[in-house]
Amino acid sequence: MPEETGEQLGLRTLEDISMLILHSHDLQETLDNIVNLVAKRMSSDVCSIYLLEEDGETLRLHATRGLSRLSVGITMKTSEGLTGLAIEQRGVVATDNAPRHPRYKYFRQTKEEKVLSFLGVPFFERNNPIGVLVIQNRDARTFTSQEISAVSTIAWQISSIVSNAKLLDSVRKKEEERAFYAAEVDRLRKTGVLKDTGRASRKSQGSGVLTGIGISPGFAVGRISVLHRGASEEAVLEQARPRAEEQTRFLHALEKARIQTIYMEKRVGQILSEADAAIFHSHLMILEDRGFIGKIGALIDEGLGAQTAVSQVVDSYVAAFARMQDPYLRERSADMEDIGRRICDALNGSNHKHRERLRDPRIIIARELLPSDLAIMDHGKVTGIATEKGNQNAHAAIMARALGIPAVFGVEGLLKKVGARCEVVVDGNSGCVYVNPDQRIKKEYQRLQGEFDQKQRELEGIRDLPAVTTDGCTVSLLANIGLLSDLRVAQAHGAEGVGLYRTEFPFMSRNSFPGRVEQAAIYRKVLEGFPGLPVTIRTLDIGGDKELSYFPHPKEDNPFLGWRSMRISLDREDIFREQLAAVLLASASGRCNIMFPMISGVDEVRRIKGILEQVKEELRKDGKEFAQDIGLGVMVELPAAVLVAEMLAREVDYLSIGTNDLIQYTLACDRNNPLVKKWYDPYHPAVLHSIKKVAQAAAGAGKPASLCGEMAGEPINAVLLLGLGIRCFSLSAPNIPRVKEAIRAISLGQAEQIAGQVLRMESALSIKSYLESVQRELGL
Repeated sequence: MPEETGEQLGLRTLEDISMLILHSHDLQETLDNIVNLVAKRMSSDVCSIYLLEEDGETLRLHATRGLSRLSVGITMKTSEGLTGLAIEQRGVVATDNAPRHPRYKYFRQTKEEKVLSFLGVPFFERNNPIGVLVIQNRDARTFTSQEISAVSTIAWQISSIVSNAKLLDSVRKKEEERAFYAAEVDRLRKTGVLKDTGRASRKSQGSGVLTGIGISPGFAVGRISVLHRGASEEAVLEQARPRAEEQTRFLHALEKARIQTIYMEKRVGQILSEADAAIFHSHLMILEDRGFIGKIGALIDEGLGAQTAVSQVVDSYVAAFARMQDPYLRERSADMEDIGRRICDALNGSNHKHRERLRDPRIIIARELLPSDLAIMDHGKVTGIATEKGNQNAHAAIMARALGIPAVFGVEGLLKKVGARCEVVVDGNSGCVYVNPDQRIKKEYQRLQGEFDQKQRELEGIRDLPAVTTDGCTVSLLANIGLLSDLRVAQAHGAEGVGLYRTEFPFMSRNSFPGRVEQAAIYRKVLEGFPGLPVTIRTLDIGGDKELSYFPHPKEDNPFLGWRSMRISLDREDIFREQLAAVLLASASGRCNIMFPMISGVDEVRRIKGILEQVKEELRKDGKEFAQDIGLGVMVELPAAVLVAEMLAREVDYLSIGTNDLIQYTLACDRNNPLVKKWYDPYHPAVLHSIKKVAQAAAGAGKPASLCGEMAGEPINAVLLLGLGIRCFSLSAPNIPRVKEAIRAISLGQAEQIAGQVLRMESALSIKSYLESVQRELGL
């Protein structure tokens, strides 16, 4: 073996395998190249890859280096031989003397009688075994743990290659079937055997899998309803009218659009919450904006028709938004289109009541879904959504998530692929849309739904039970929320409080800063949602990828390293003081904590505490009451904060690790930049050692350390973090039951053993591979 660790060998081999994939033309060529490479790297006489057939009981030799080439294609049962044993026990089989092993079986076609030692590593797809990577040597060889680790890493990569190839092969076969079907139908029509009834065939409407962006999790299977726009979206020839008449038509349409918007705001407020309905309040502000109205009026005075004038002004606003760098502000262009369409519909006398009622449950298909579309729909009948345009920052996306409707946006060419009688599958988890899925795909999703429902019933049984390990360690599971409608979701999933309330969301849905009283009312509702339980309110965290349309912000080359978060609050004390006052006024309504984001050192914390004391004194002078036992904490998101965590712990009541930003700043990787997204890795050793250091610093000061971020939502990650010293998690509410189940199934000792093993590893890939094996062993 070369003088390098198993991890290094595995990683180096993975890099070479990646290059092999690029230069291979099909799966067989890839597998042939892999066995040659692995045999050389592992100094083995034989390397073979066996794949499991669809019956789940038969293994077929697909590629080998060292065995007879004629043996490729031979089969064996999983109940036979050492290779079958690796599948049966779902684990590594290693021996330095294979013929003496009780499960040894000689297969004459392979001519492997000259090999002595054997190492078999199974690989998996979605926790199901799909094959075995086998290493054999002529001499007796005891495989070291490092060698087994290297082969396991390689097997993990092979599983991805095989799974992708199977998926592509399945798609290819389906396309061939469809092509054959289309040709056969065409032949039968030409010969007169099959007459065209004039109705579109379900098969003729494009089919297959389309991809977009998963907006709202979950999946839906069923018939569709295509949302068609009215004439207001198309260019129109307006008949010539006197300018005064056009001005009057415009003002009447404007008033009608205002009334519709007020209706939508009230309807969404009743279904979700007032904060969610603020989307339409911002629309109302634009409809009442003198500048907006004046520009349209000026164009009418110049001789344009009312609808043309509205379209031109709205288009200019849309173009201005589209040029903005900030993704949130870019998405506001959809709001302007929504407003413009509402005015134009009023000018044309269009009626949208057909969009309010669906006769039966349907999946909505549209070029783009606007907030007003969702506001007037019968949400009980909307089982899923798929659109050609839009992304996760769109207001319609926010509403879909709040309503719990599975959704996929940004599906290119969607409308060309669907017909009125289509069936589709919308998978909001993966971002896939299947058009006219075959029975196999429908059955698979029905099976998944059945498994999901069964799992939900099981998780429902532990919803109100504490998250306690088998050896008595109690863990707190709190919810991250941003909208008031999230409170119901958090309560339904057994959250023990709120670990992170993102106060920027109410700010982002308005056209101006909410005042002290308005903010306090919102915070009070959050606290009242969890009476007697802890609620942590994070102060304003804007900048980076979260900007306010009404707050001037300088253009920066790198906004994530610029003027954002706590830096804005400390520079604009007027805004910060108003927010602190609002939190204090609401604090008597529950167990309130305040958390400050993006802290880099002790000086900032001391200044914040000084400002807070001044605000408290002002409220006392005004006779205002507030809680006296408010906990103060800081978010550890910067490497600087990690390095001074012990100092910070002495200044505050708790530390909270924000993994989303901590990962991005530790690895110098913008998580929203697709060019570097692959480097954003929560399993990087630097990230995990940082978490351990912060947990130790908090414990040393006798203070709790919590963790919030997407990382905590995976059960195996929660087990790892528990072992690293974290005892409080704040996560997306739907993930709480799964994480609780994992914590209740493991001991603290086991978690610490897992964490100890991980901290000794040198690469993220090795850590992921190890955690996957642990996850399988624990059945998480």
